[in-house]
Amino acid sequence: MAVKIRLQRHGKKNFAFFHIVVADSRSPRDGRYIEQLGSYNPNTNPATISLNFEKALAWIKVGAQPTLVCRRLLSYEGVLLRNHLDGGVAKGALTQAEADKKFNDWKAQQNAKIEAKKTGIKNAAIDAKKAAKAEESKVNAARAEAIAKKAEELAAQQAAQAAEAAQAEEAAETAEAPAEA
Repeated sequence: MAVKIRLQRHGKKNFAFFHIVVADSRSPRDGRYIEQLGSYNPNTNPATISLNFEKALAWIKVGAQPTLVCRRLLSYEGVLLRNHLDGGVAKGALTQAEADKKFNDWKAQQNAKIEAKKTGIKNAAIDAKKAAKAEESKVNAARAEAIAKKAEELAAQQAAQAAEAAQAEEAAETAEAPAEA
């Protein structure tokens, strides 16, 4: 029996999340499985991976073959690195303390990368909001300037009409004055 570590699809249309399971390779994708190791949600940014590290490592050690996507997920979580280091310890290439130190250093670097990405996403969102607010204030200032300009033109036009009306009235008074005389 060939045992695979693979993804089992759940969720709804266009919003899937996956369970990471150990299953017989002959069983259907969403069918029976031997054991559930965790879950993977690609809908969040960064993607959320929850994995039972010890169970996954145990299954890798007994020969379960991960699919391509699961291999990347297990590598991202450090399961494959831990398996590799444990193999080196078994062969005598390095001691358990050295293997633990290498793994902990790698895990610290990985956590730093994840935190940097999260803060980068948060800062990008804040910068986008600031840029949108600045753009909106520019548009509002341009609109206010256009409204003020229109109001000035309207006031000038009304003043011109009032001046024309006054001149016409004055001209009418002067035209009536000689006629009376």
